[in-house]
Amino acid sequence: MTYIPHTEAERRAMLAEIGIQDLAELFQDVPDDVRFPTLDLPAPLAELDVAGELREITNYNISVSDAPSFLGAGAYHHFIPSVVDTMLRRGEFLTAYTPYQPEVSQGTLQAIFEYQSMMCALTGMDVSNASHYDGATALAEAVIMALNIGRGRRKRVILSPAIHPHYRATVRTYTQGMGLEILEEPLTADLGELTGQLDGNTAVLVVQTPNFFGQLEDLTGLADAVQGVGALLCVVVNPLSLGLVRPPGEFGADIVVGEGQPLGIPLSYGGPYLGIFTTRDRHARKMAGRLVGETVDANGKRGYVLTLSTREQHIRRERATSNICTNQGLLALAATVYLSAMGKGGLRKVAELCYHKAHYAADQIDRLDGYAVRRDKPFFHEFAVRCPRPVAEINQGLLERWGIIGGYDLGQDYPQRENQMLIAVTEMNSREEIDLLIEALGEEASDG
Repeated sequence: MTYIPHTEAERRAMLAEIGIQDLAELFQDVPDDVRFPTLDLPAPLAELDVAGELREITNYNISVSDAPSFLGAGAYHHFIPSVVDTMLRRGEFLTAYTPYQPEVSQGTLQAIFEYQSMMCALTGMDVSNASHYDGATALAEAVIMALNIGRGRRKRVILSPAIHPHYRATVRTYTQGMGLEILEEPLTADLGELTGQLDGNTAVLVVQTPNFFGQLEDLTGLADAVQGVGALLCVVVNPLSLGLVRPPGEFGADIVVGEGQPLGIPLSYGGPYLGIFTTRDRHARKMAGRLVGETVDANGKRGYVLTLSTREQHIRRERATSNICTNQGLLALAATVYLSAMGKGGLRKVAELCYHKAHYAADQIDRLDGYAVRRDKPFFHEFAVRCPRPVAEINQGLLERWGIIGGYDLGQDYPQRENQMLIAVTEMNSREEIDLLIEALGEEASDG
């Protein structure tokens, strides 16, 4: 799509339409002394010079394209087929906004419908919205929904400490002032201890699998225990892992949320990302965000419409389920194109590559003097490693001497896990890179 400025004739026509003579009249209510403040800015540069300066600044950054990366902790370096970016750059998608008018929004509505269908197939749930800002806000909205389903009478929320720390912090931010009892400490991540905290005041219990430490949780029987007291079970997932493991829907989960970034969305310095949110049919009207449905028009032709938009400001504002005011349509499209391009076989292949490469790396690191991989539960493509020195020091050595982006320092969020590194391995890590990491960790074990 081409963007051109307004012509002088167009400006005059618009000014005449609102009954003023020039642009200055638009700002007559702004005090004169603040209209044109003095700004301490450097001298102007030509476009060529600006481009050169920006390139120089970017050279200070080290990206996953420049160095082998083993950093995950919720955002992962995966291969993105070129068709994803090609589709996102099409003008009808890149500039699309809320599809209020279905007669002129069929392409956008169909893309959202396909996204929802894929999310339901992936998670084993009945309905999906489209969509939330990221995995953290999706979880916060899930907690709010559980409270609404309980009509605000249940005030206890149980969060596994093995949920991503940022997700738990977002839940606390969303629900502050609501008089809730949010249990997350001093609980352990043991599911038995979590279910032991269930009572008639519990609105929702939330677990994550793979959890923040990369471990796969056994959800067998968990839904029965949670639903037995009238509460809801919410499961946070890495959608890519569902190419290999059973979806939470098959274990009876009431809500499944997650971060869609692994599905064709680049790291992008932390966003924008995609919040996946799926639930059961019976809870659809309590779900925040829009839901697109398939129907037929007056001529019997297939068409798409906004079936539910319960949180929109334009319809029954006072009954809105959330104050979220837009969706991540472009990112949902990226996930849709990625899943379409990969197919079931491709998604499973990527998951298998991540799994086997991570286990190869874990086996090799476990043999190093001073290191020990935590193996109390099976893991997908991330695992925690006890290190012989502070993780920050090891990571500094990995980067400066080996050109490797190391793992996540778990001691930042879990004091009891001091000197433990969370290492992520994806299909993008070659065997040569993994072997280089193992060699580097061995050398860094004794360097002071």
